[in-house]
Amino acid sequence: MAALMLGQQARQFSTSVIRQKLVKAPITVYGVEGRYATALFSAASKQNILDQVEQELGKVSSLIKDPKVSSIVMNPHVKRSFKQKTFQDSLAKSNVSPITFNLINVLADNGRLTITADVITAYGKMMSAHRGEVSCTVTTAQPLDAASLADLKVALKGFLQKHESIKLETKLDSTILGGMIVSIGDKYVDMSTKTKILKLTKLIKET
Repeated sequence: MAALMLGQQARQFSTSVIRQKLVKAPITVYGVEGRYATALFSAASKQNILDQVEQELGKVSSLIKDPKVSSIVMNPHVKRSFKQKTFQDSLAKSNVSPITFNLINVLADNGRLTITADVITAYGKMMSAHRGEVSCTVTTAQPLDAASLADLKVALKGFLQKHESIKLETKLDSTILGGMIVSIGDKYVDMSTKTKILKLTKLIKET
């Protein structure tokens, strides 16, 4: 009953949103998941609940990882209506907003529940951009010590605008041998020992 009532509220909300212009997202995420995430960002922005929806999507993400739910929702042989009901019943217990509930309804209606995780990821990217966060991935062969990590963060700030902040992720990859590979925003810098060796090898062969 709770799921049914929430579903009706969600669809009423959806109809009102369609009549209004979309709020432009801070970044463009391409693909089908990008279109769903953009519509979700617009709806949440108009209701001033961007952060709330982001937190609710965390609950949705957990549901997807639940074997009992995923075995039904992600199974291509299960009827679409049963998938939708399963997800609706689970979300009703999570007490999410009509906006988040409506997202799942629309995905279910369009047979797109399998891309739910991709939509959540796309929305997360939009929220990071909204907060002025710049994603940065640093790959090294060995873990960085505290001093090196601190120096790296200072150096990376040189790539940022005044309103931006770093969202840093470090990865380990022993195959690069040494040095580091830095990916920040749309910039990519390969300072790995492996690449240096490959360049040197190529240069020797050409001489």
